[in-house]
Amino acid sequence: MNLEIGSYEAKTKLPELLRGVQAGKRYTITLRGEPIADLIPAEGAKQADAAAAVDAMRQFMRVAPAVEGIDIKALINEGRA
Repeated sequence: MNLEIGSYEAKTKLPELLRGVQAGKRYTITLRGEPIADLIPAEGAKQADAAAAVDAMRQFMRVAPAVEGIDIKALINEGRA
């Protein structure tokens, strides 16, 4: 259910409303009692990008040839120097 909030109050309390949206709340902003906009959480674009990156990495790991003769620990330690 959307909570209704007037446009002036939405303007003055925007940071508070955004924290509410992060928590999953939805708001309908009204102007003189008429609904004019909905303030809702954004679609999961970041989650979709992360999921696509994981899928791409898994695909790469399936088809890439194994690398022989490389000491992973040595490479890690070299990067710490």
